[in-house]
Amino acid sequence: MLLKNLRNCVAVFHMLAAALICALAPVSATAQEHDARQQGQMTVATREAPPFAMKDEDGAWHGIAIDLWQTIAAERGYRYHFVESDLPGMIDGLVDGRYDASVGALTITSGREAEVDFTHPFYATGFGIAVNKSSSGWYSLVRNFFTLDFLKAILALSAVLLFVGFLFWLAERKRNPEEFAEGAAGIGSGFWFSAVTMTTVGYGDKAPRTAAGKAIALVWMFAAIIIISTFTGMIASSLTAGRLAGAISGPDDLPGVTVGSIRGSATDEWLSDEGIGFSSYPDVETGLAALRDGKIDAFVYDEPLLRYLVRASFNDRLRLLPGTFGRQDYGIALPQGSPLREAVDISLLHHIESSAWRDEIKETLGKRN
Repeated sequence: MLLKNLRNCVAVFHMLAAALICALAPVSATAQEHDARQQGQMTVATREAPPFAMKDEDGAWHGIAIDLWQTIAAERGYRYHFVESDLPGMIDGLVDGRYDASVGALTITSGREAEVDFTHPFYATGFGIAVNKSSSGWYSLVRNFFTLDFLKAILALSAVLLFVGFLFWLAERKRNPEEFAEGAAGIGSGFWFSAVTMTTVGYGDKAPRTAAGKAIALVWMFAAIIIISTFTGMIASSLTAGRLAGAISGPDDLPGVTVGSIRGSATDEWLSDEGIGFSSYPDVETGLAALRDGKIDAFVYDEPLLRYLVRASFNDRLRLLPGTFGRQDYGIALPQGSPLREAVDISLLHHIESSAWRDEIKETLGKRN
């Protein structure tokens, strides 16, 4: 009987303890957030990444991500100030304690998640590819008719036709002066006859009369089959090579062209995983300027940033390929184990579910391609 009563007491104790823990858990989290707020003004790192984070001439920050943080901070009563950093520093500063949060176009990746804590994503996107407007369409095709390779192919073909035409003229000029006259005019007639014979047009305005001329014509007819195939391939190759250098329709075309991006970014990881090398630029504007000037064939980076800057500053020369490639989620980064994470998540989710957030995204970024 005593043993049974003891077991009942232990069971009741466990139930009371579990209930007490559940009751105190939210209070503890709230207390931790309150303690964090009392520690003083927060240091929030950011970097220019239009339109998510932009700095005015007077040093004031604004943008989609900045506005989101300001809304969260106002709702939660956080005191903070912004400091400008580079992309690696936004993560390293959280790890070594310099910053209390990092806000901007910061992609959530497995490598970064191992070092810091991220909030829920506030914007889902992918990578975009910017190219020159002149890199596709009929303009590019016509332009490739004036490449050096195409000119070489035409000159080589003309030289062969002139040589064969000269042979016709030598064979026919004595016995057939009406069609293959003496001098340059006769050589021109030979050139004409060799050309129409090779292309199987056969106008019939000229024909060899001598045995030597007929023998040359017979050999030339069979040889022309091989030669025309060879030169057609050369011409097609010169056109195709030039066209492929500019006709970029997606990621599969990137290995064959000169690509630009930003070192240390999530795009860097994606390009490396795809085995695509690239030239590094310090920021998106510099990379797009290099693309405009013809120094690179494509610039790859976060699609919303490219979309905003191409529309705002490079719309006359550059365009963005339709669609996105890969996967990106933007989040706010906090130190590992930050007591603010849950509270920030609640406010963040509440705001991005609102119509005001959707209107800001649509107004700032416009429609997706």
